[in-house]
Amino acid sequence: MNYLFGTGLIGAITAGKTLLSGSRNAPITWRAVLAWASWGITVALAIGAVVDVYRANRGLPVAPDSPIAAKQAKEREKAEKQRAKERGRNRK
Repeated sequence: MNYLFGTGLIGAITAGKTLLSGSRNAPITWRAVLAWASWGITVALAIGAVVDVYRANRGLPVAPDSPIAAKQAKEREKAEKQRAKERGRNRK
């Protein structure tokens, strides 16, 4: 449920509502088409961020181009170092 209230998703919904109300009586021009395309890209990126956070919280790998991937890689390296340290203690 907390994914639905992400700032990116709320911003995209708000922008869509504003765009819809502003373009209701306006003619379709290249600017309007560009605005709707921009809104669609914003929604796609917001949904992608929600999916990445969802996958990362469950320990699943995320796409390498995701901002979360770097954090996940650091956590994985830290866990590997901790495991190696524990194995070294157990051998003694």
